[in-house]
Amino acid sequence: MVTRSDIRLADRFTQRVRDILAGNMEPAAPRDASTVALLRPAGSGGGFDVYLLRRRRSMAFAPGVHAFPGGSVDPRDADADLAWSGPDAATWGQVLNGPPELARALICAAVRETFEESGVLLAGPLPDTVVADTRGDDWEWDRRALVDRSLSLAALLRRRGLVLRSDLLSPWARWITPEMESRRFDTRFFAAALPAGQRTRDVGGEADEVVWLPPAAAIAAARRGEMLLMPPTAVTLAEFARHQTAAGALAARRDMVPRQPGISVIGGAAWLTIPDGLDYPL
Repeated sequence: MVTRSDIRLADRFTQRVRDILAGNMEPAAPRDASTVALLRPAGSGGGFDVYLLRRRRSMAFAPGVHAFPGGSVDPRDADADLAWSGPDAATWGQVLNGPPELARALICAAVRETFEESGVLLAGPLPDTVVADTRGDDWEWDRRALVDRSLSLAALLRRRGLVLRSDLLSPWARWITPEMESRRFDTRFFAAALPAGQRTRDVGGEADEVVWLPPAAAIAAARRGEMLLMPPTAVTLAEFARHQTAAGALAARRDMVPRQPGISVIGGAAWLTIPDGLDYPL
């Protein structure tokens, strides 16, 4: 039986889902990844906005969808030779249900990808400070060097004398890409407030559009067909929409139990099923 939490997949997935369910095809192994939802107050009207970027239609994974900044862990994200503020890697490992080395890499990937895809850097010259502005040409050079992997996050922070602010990240959820996808990710979702003084900018690269929207407005736009949202993004926006303020959302107690949509074939069509207990708003 098809329910509200079931999503019909494109016909091209039907045979692949059949093969996976029958044991004739091995699902791709998921790669560790991080993504960060940036939040900022919405202004005099109250509430808060979320930063979303639209992935270019030429991208191999999730083309044309609006998503939070994020991406795969780079091996150099595990570099321990950098100044660090906030919970240490062992503590993050307990939160993220993984070894300290992986937790360190996930946190560094979250900070690196956020800077690459929004220009926002969660780091500062002191353990309790944040860089005030990252819009200069020298910062843009550093951002591009991170993107083309000629510079690692640890090297950037060391050269600039900056401390990574792991305490600015709030763990939100863990999503694993469904088995029928050829590219799969084990993604830890984080939320973070836009640091005072910093501004996001359209940095190009993997995105061709960026927007700030209240969570409910983004969901409404997706319902009107004006945005494409993948299930993890849509569910996360619905979870954000339950909170009145960004501070309230960031303070919410969360668990990082893996969430992986199920797959099935019903009536000759392939379907995706959102895990029980989650509010899929589309």
